[in-house]
Amino acid sequence: MIVKLGVDNSQILYATITPSDNTAYHIAKLHMATKWQRERERVRRNWRPAAYRFFTSIYKIKLPFTPSSLSFFHVSHSFSSSSVALSLEMDTFLFTSESVNEGHPDKLCDQVSDAVLDACLEQDPESKVACETCTKTNMVMVFGEITTQAKVDYEKIVRDTCRGIGFTSADVGLDADNCKVLVNIEKQSPEIAEGVHGHLTKKPEEIGAGDQGHMFGYATDETPELMPLTHVLATKIGARLTEVRKNKTVPWLRPDGKTQVTVEYRNENGAMVPIRVHTILISTQHDETVKNEQIASDLKEHVIKPVVPAQFIDDKTIYHLNPSGRFVIGGPHGDAGLTGRKIIIDTYGGWGAHGGGAFSGKDPTKVDRSGAYIVRQAAKSVVASGLARRCIVQVSYAIGVPEPLSVFVDTYKTGKIPDKEILVLIKENFDFRPGMIANNLDLKRGGNFRYQKTAAYGHFGRDDPDFTWETVKILNPKA
Repeated sequence: MIVKLGVDNSQILYATITPSDNTAYHIAKLHMATKWQRERERVRRNWRPAAYRFFTSIYKIKLPFTPSSLSFFHVSHSFSSSSVALSLEMDTFLFTSESVNEGHPDKLCDQVSDAVLDACLEQDPESKVACETCTKTNMVMVFGEITTQAKVDYEKIVRDTCRGIGFTSADVGLDADNCKVLVNIEKQSPEIAEGVHGHLTKKPEEIGAGDQGHMFGYATDETPELMPLTHVLATKIGARLTEVRKNKTVPWLRPDGKTQVTVEYRNENGAMVPIRVHTILISTQHDETVKNEQIASDLKEHVIKPVVPAQFIDDKTIYHLNPSGRFVIGGPHGDAGLTGRKIIIDTYGGWGAHGGGAFSGKDPTKVDRSGAYIVRQAAKSVVASGLARRCIVQVSYAIGVPEPLSVFVDTYKTGKIPDKEILVLIKENFDFRPGMIANNLDLKRGGNFRYQKTAAYGHFGRDDPDFTWETVKILNPKA
């Protein structure tokens, strides 16, 4: 007997019943007719729980036939407003990450702060730097606490950084050569200096954390970078926008811009498996002459196509290209900027977790930065070593105390060995004391735009020898 459930002309499932005798068959037929009627009303309200209840309860029918004589051969549901097919075998979900270009006002500030850090560390590796930057129309201000033997021309750093981004006239958002540059820098508090590094008298293993806090590192096997695909694509699209602007492939582009990517995923026992790109959003600054049609055409051809792998694009992929219309006014002219306001873009695009501390403008004694770098290396090493498909590591600190207060690991049930054994391996292979992090990852080395490079397009998942925290340590469990 074939029994069919139909709800609002939408096909839900069929069940084939093979009776063991005629009496059982008729009893089953009557029982099923009643059950289908009840489930029909439940499905009208919520089809998935109702279907699940039917699946689990139908096997409990007290009749002279066994569960093996029931076969379910089709499960699907279609809504009148959507052609998306859902199945009980594969649940999918959407996740979104965003990024911003180096010409975004907040990112301009991050880059200025890290350019100052580079200049200080290049001359004096023991520099203690906490540098903030803010900007608005025709103005950039650098302020904070810096103790260094370096001779630093702060105004020159500001103008050079803004010029390198592309802010060369008021028309594009800021004129690097003619804007106001304000500087308000003081030395590090002597109380903090004494508590953290003893006024430079402590050995590396004795140096305490520059502040309290907790930091997270994350890794996932969904991309070669061991980073989330949503974050990787949003970041690479932004970097590509800058590339085609600077090499004149797309001459109408201006420095400011934002990107966002939504990916459809499948959860495979805790691991994230990308299926397709659902939506791509680009809002980019442009000159006055270009038409919206050309903007869309050029972005698809010169930005999206070279970056997004073809296997993730289909005819259902949605594109929002400058959806608000015109975007001529940008940079600090359009919005105020401030260091440390793009911490999710700097890390994992909303995946994993974040302790809240920003990175840019901070020397290695600031565990907001160095702590986040070491736990990224730890999480990445766990996944790269094949111990898990996905991993998050947390570390926490107290100001002035070298040893971390806690170290935590979670592999989202993807671990090949128990998480507690992975935690032991992490503690054996990584030194979480701030002074030792700085030594082991060579974080006191500035210059060569080493830190300024981190301030745009992400601190993690980059193939660059200056990003020492991306180096993998192979972790081998004890037999």
